[in-house]
Amino acid sequence: MEIFGTCQPRFDAVREAFAANFAAGREVGATFAATLGGELVVDLWAGDADAARTRPWAQDTIVNVFSTTKAVTALCAHMLVDRGLLDVDAPVARYWPEFAAHGKEAITPRHLLSHTAGLAAIRKRLTREAFYDWPAMTAALADETPWWEPGTANGYHALTYGYLVGELVRRIDGRTIGKFLREEVTTPLDIDFHIGLPASEDARVAEMVPPTAAKPLRPRRRRGSR
Repeated sequence: MEIFGTCQPRFDAVREAFAANFAAGREVGATFAATLGGELVVDLWAGDADAARTRPWAQDTIVNVFSTTKAVTALCAHMLVDRGLLDVDAPVARYWPEFAAHGKEAITPRHLLSHTAGLAAIRKRLTREAFYDWPAMTAALADETPWWEPGTANGYHALTYGYLVGELVRRIDGRTIGKFLREEVTTPLDIDFHIGLPASEDARVAEMVPPTAAKPLRPRRRRGSR
């Protein structure tokens, strides 16, 4: 498998480990980059962006980074804190009045940001399509009762964090979390990161290929590979 990109000699072990994943059949396509002191020291990519292996992985291939998005969402909220628009110790209901229902009147943005709000799940049965319906999800969370006393325990808000913090940003600023990020962070800094991907970028998205423990992917040799 040909490995593309650059890697400083002192990080050759990183390149070797990256290549080993392909040699062992554990990757279809992947990218890895690392910075040290603000300097890009590793920038590697290889393989294909789809299971059928019809689209070579490129330097600008887009991948789903899953919960990394939580940190970026939190960044947007903290920008509002920095501007004096959001008080992390005020009730969330100050900005989102409906949120106070069912014992949530004392929950603060600090609770939302630190996974201590007790809203890690929704009891109401929802369809899969509801995950793509922002008003439906935020209304369900506003109508939810905390699963534990807010602030007394930590529980990872895996599927609710983005809606909770994102709606807080929207209530204060008026823009969706995706639009806020695009206009305030990624466009000014020329960062290729998206919350809500425009259709114009769909062709750059890598297909998610789930791992199979029983049968590893067979490595594919390319002409001229090393």
